[in-house]
Amino acid sequence: MTTPVSPPSDHDARERLGAVRTEVAKAVVGQDAAVSGLLVALLCGGHVLMEGVPGVAKTLLVRSLAAALSVRTRRVQFTPDLMPGDITGSMVIDSSRGELAFREGPVFTHLLLADEINRTPPKTQSALLEAMEEGQVSVDGVSHALPRPFLVAATQNPIEYEGTYPLPEAQLDRFLLKVVLPVPDRAQELEIVSRHAAGFDPQDIAASGVSAVAGADDIEAGRLGVRRVQVSPEVAGYVVDVARATRQSPSLGLGASPRGAVALMRTARAWAWLSGRDFVTPDDVKALAQATLAHRLSLRPEAELEGVRVSAVLSSALASVPVPR
Repeated sequence: MTTPVSPPSDHDARERLGAVRTEVAKAVVGQDAAVSGLLVALLCGGHVLMEGVPGVAKTLLVRSLAAALSVRTRRVQFTPDLMPGDITGSMVIDSSRGELAFREGPVFTHLLLADEINRTPPKTQSALLEAMEEGQVSVDGVSHALPRPFLVAATQNPIEYEGTYPLPEAQLDRFLLKVVLPVPDRAQELEIVSRHAAGFDPQDIAASGVSAVAGADDIEAGRLGVRRVQVSPEVAGYVVDVARATRQSPSLGLGASPRGAVALMRTARAWAWLSGRDFVTPDDVKALAQATLAHRLSLRPEAELEGVRVSAVLSSALASVPVPR
């Protein structure tokens, strides 16, 4: 008789998930904020949009994270001719039985790297919506559940690059977080070059020393822990007031919706849990506000012409809201 395995404790799950940062850093230099964002999204059951110029290790980051978490990962290169069925799967003829059968697409994995998602037309971009929102794929009226955990890490080049299709607001809103991967500073870039000079191969993550330090059980235990994190009425009011402040900004044509406020509360709870607390502070809200809300805001045309940045508008909105004590 097999003895049932007890789920990890809050402390053990937090320690293991915290160790993931160290493992990823063995392959990726200087992108700690992006790693933290991906962990927060996993704990919330959400998805992440990663933006950065080519060559800042977006793909390597996701592959290293999957190796450190010991979960399955697959990659889809989004191109102008990619079809929805190439992502979700399709019905094909099973030659052994002489009938149609569903063949799973690459979306049936734990971590899906949707590489350069804004290189493909909106019809194919929207093929991810049901999977991201409901954790399932429907083909010919039949629903197929996706594995748990399931996270879409979509990368995109900045919108001013040629050959890109800006994601519509409805799809942007499906991403819990948007993290921007900056170009590394000189010291970090020197470390990257030195690693490659010493023989680092980005295609061979195992050789860089990245090992599995956490697993799906730790993620599930973490999600349960996050749900127990308390949000006081004062902090909940602060979250709502921040969202409402964005709607009152004269520079924005579209402020944060109630869905955005809920997302900010969820990410702040996950950050509090990762920090070892069972309650959310205003600092947790501030720490996650840019990554959670900025991609949900749209500038007015006149503000764009004046060179106003969404991040600056959001910072002003945060500064205008009294912080509860």
